[in-house]
Amino acid sequence: MTISPLAALDPSSLPRPSDPRQVELHRDMLRQNLSAEDNATLAASPIAASLLAALCGNSPFLGRCLLAETGTFLELLAQDPDSVFNNVVTAVTPKSLEGLAETELMSALRRARRQVALIVATGDVSGLWPLEKVTAALTRFAETALSATLCHLLRQLAASGEIELPHPDDPELDSGFIILGLGKLGARELNYSSDIDLILLFEREKVRYTGRKTAQECFVRLARNMVRILQDSTADGYVFRIDLRLRPDPASTPLVISTLAAETYYEGMGQNWERAAMIKARVVAGDQEAGSLFLYRLRPFIWRKHLDFAAIQDIHSIKRQIHAVKGHRQVAVGGHNIKLGRGGIREIEFFAQTQQLIWGRRAKELRNRTTCGAIEGLVQVGKCSRTVADELIRAYRYLRQVEHRLQMIDDQQTQTLPDYGPALDRVAIFNGHSDTAEFEATLRYHLGRVEDHYAELFEEAPSLGAAEAGIAGSLVFTGTEDDPETVNTLQRMGFGDGSAISAQIRAWHHGRYRATRSARARELLTELMPRLLAALANSADPDIAFRRFDDFLRALPAGVQFFALLYSNPALLDLIAEAMGMAPFLAEQLARRPALLDGVLAAGLYDVSSDKDALVADLDRQLELAADFQDALDVLRRWTKDQQFQIGVRLLRGLIDGDAAGPRLSDVADCALQALFPRVMAEFLQPHGRLPGRGLALLALGKLGSREMTVTSDLDLVFLYDVPGDVENWDTLLSSGAKPLPPIQYYARLAQRLISAITAATGEGRLFEVDMRLRPSGNSGPIASGLASFEKYQATEAWTWEHMALTRARVIAGDAGFAADVRAALDRIICRERDPEKLRLDILDMRRRMAQQHRTDDVWDLKHCRGGQVDIDFIAQYLILRHARGDAAIIAGDPVVALTRIRDQGLLEPGIANTLIETARLWHCLQQIIRLVVEGRLVEAKLSEPTRRQLAQSASEPDFNALKAMVMDRQAQVFALFNKIFDVDSSEEGDRQDGSQDRDA
Repeated sequence: MTISPLAALDPSSLPRPSDPRQVELHRDMLRQNLSAEDNATLAASPIAASLLAALCGNSPFLGRCLLAETGTFLELLAQDPDSVFNNVVTAVTPKSLEGLAETELMSALRRARRQVALIVATGDVSGLWPLEKVTAALTRFAETALSATLCHLLRQLAASGEIELPHPDDPELDSGFIILGLGKLGARELNYSSDIDLILLFEREKVRYTGRKTAQECFVRLARNMVRILQDSTADGYVFRIDLRLRPDPASTPLVISTLAAETYYEGMGQNWERAAMIKARVVAGDQEAGSLFLYRLRPFIWRKHLDFAAIQDIHSIKRQIHAVKGHRQVAVGGHNIKLGRGGIREIEFFAQTQQLIWGRRAKELRNRTTCGAIEGLVQVGKCSRTVADELIRAYRYLRQVEHRLQMIDDQQTQTLPDYGPALDRVAIFNGHSDTAEFEATLRYHLGRVEDHYAELFEEAPSLGAAEAGIAGSLVFTGTEDDPETVNTLQRMGFGDGSAISAQIRAWHHGRYRATRSARARELLTELMPRLLAALANSADPDIAFRRFDDFLRALPAGVQFFALLYSNPALLDLIAEAMGMAPFLAEQLARRPALLDGVLAAGLYDVSSDKDALVADLDRQLELAADFQDALDVLRRWTKDQQFQIGVRLLRGLIDGDAAGPRLSDVADCALQALFPRVMAEFLQPHGRLPGRGLALLALGKLGSREMTVTSDLDLVFLYDVPGDVENWDTLLSSGAKPLPPIQYYARLAQRLISAITAATGEGRLFEVDMRLRPSGNSGPIASGLASFEKYQATEAWTWEHMALTRARVIAGDAGFAADVRAALDRIICRERDPEKLRLDILDMRRRMAQQHRTDDVWDLKHCRGGQVDIDFIAQYLILRHARGDAAIIAGDPVVALTRIRDQGLLEPGIANTLIETARLWHCLQQIIRLVVEGRLVEAKLSEPTRRQLAQSASEPDFNALKAMVMDRQAQVFALFNKIFDVDSSEEGDRQDGSQDRDA
């Protein structure tokens, strides 16, 4: 008669029950379910009562299993647990389950899973089975369940005519379908309630597909059915949870891929963490021959013959992503994750795997799938001391025991201990400890030894940058799922959704962007990651900065040079992060044209000289390389965007102020238009020839005319052409080209060609947007006008506001003599005699209309609010139009220059003029920085603290509240001066207030 090894156990060696009431409840239920004979057998067993108490008194799940599978429990009391387990597994082999309907198959597997759970728990809790035997039993059952399910599904496909099976009596043999087990399944280290990590493949050359679609679609359907059969919860429970996310790039590949596709991925895009994962890979079901051949072909990927510095650094970084500090720590046991937390199972696994990746290419002793086997191999090859290995292996065994007992409680895939309290007390008792204090002491000892040895690993390697970046915590982006500590670290750093950030970084590492498709680029990115995240976290809005950096990364054509550049230029990384977090305009430009960074690194970026001749020379040098007109358009766009970006960077960094930025941005526009103008003319002359006279002149108005451009300004343009006085029949004259045109049509088409050359979206984007509404008669007027008709229109038909606009006008391109004539005509228009009262009333009426159109109580609408930029512009333009007839020297587009001249000519009290001049400069500076750092309208509630500081600093104020108070005070002063200068009485002021609300209300 066989005697169970359980009979020889000392009952005191078993964990005591943490819940005696559950023991009594289950004992009573068991008595009711058993026959008198079985009850007698149970009563006669010296160990039965203690074993039942250890199982049911600590685990509700095991209590349920025991009641459902009482026969198995009785067999364990009477037989060797190994025999009982073998019988259960034999009953669910493919041969044993052949011919069953799907529901019967699912039921049989679920019942077997319950029985295995009870047997394995008994072996573990009793101490009869060491860790290796426990995990091997769980693994063997998983393999058998997979094999039985796969055979069932292959037979179904064969019966439906979709595939032919070379061996119908053994469906897996030569089927071409492969199931690889990874992780703990691959290493035969499956834990008690483990998911199983699988990669599903098919070998095209072996599969005999006879269906109507494709083999891949057929096997994807098989995969879904397999997951459903094994994973769905029914009245009998489930068999295993399936995880298919370790396959190549799971977000963009089907559930099943061909072996060729997998090999191609690993050879071209495989990451070091995937190499570490594939160390444990083995064929667990399906076509063994095809699977073994695939793994054989993958050996060069897993065990690389040659590792360059970057590859070794990347492997080191797998370890260094986890924040490990030797000594001086205090781990809180309650709530600690014994797998992912400090000193946990993962650190032991990484200790082995990272060294396997480096040394395993030369030492076959390290090509061991099991964790403990790999550590032993490290001892054999002299890479780990015997003492360290023993401590790590002891810690691994203890932590795996705690993991199993934790999962046995309620069959949950968890590694997180309960918080302090009764639940943690129960875990301590189930692990065989006398109390929680003893459990804490033992667990902390093992966690501490692991953390110490893990911290010592690769100690000589350069820091990954987390410490220098001030990051305390893990930053792990390997695998396919979130690392909880990494999510917590990201959120502590200031990112709102750590999980989303983590997922996107993993996507980068999967090579979904062009910049991260090479292994070298991903290795460099891994090294950069802590510094990059720290820089983004220190920006004005970490989440927005990260999103913009992601847009930028998506646009990068390649990554190796860029990442290497960032690695060797930390200041550039800070600049990029600052732009992403604080300057929407710069971030958008970078996302569209990553090459803008070339200019950032160019000599002279921080040189604040404003030499327009140097700009012209630089642009000329670049245009010399243009192959044709279209190429020149692209060169002009690239050069202009480069210059605008560099000015924006200088403005953001405080190297120039808004007062200086406007003229420089205007110089850039001038240079671009002056270079474009003759090239468009040359293109136009080829088919249409010339007309007599000095041609076309380009007149700039608005912000370009006054040299106050911002980074987002468009261009206000007017086109004027010369009509020679000595040419007869001008209107009917035709140009000299092969496709002659009369003058009006000629210059209209030429002007349109210029507008198109400026606004057309080439591969480099648009040069500028153009606004033509300031031409005579606005949108209904001719696109180009003769100078004489233009001057006549201004003298007889134009509104006062059109003359106000002309105070900003300047010629920026065209024949020099004709430009001088245009300037003279402009001066005549501006200096004409006017009725001062009509002028005053016209401008006041215009201001009222604008106030009604732009109703605002927004302090930060610095252009349209009362006391804002428009009021100062109107004052300057009013005084120019009123007094220029007596002194044309006061004419200037920039209100600061104009008001200075007006003051100096004694036409405005110095105190009033100085207030207006200072405020105009303030508004200009603030508007420059607002256009740079605020996307759209400025809303105080949405401003980040760094942005508030930036705005305050731009106006030399201590903080944002002081800035706001100062802005409101200046607006009130300017508003009062506007009323005084325009002699607005109280009734008129009341009328005007109808178009504006009280901002202080």
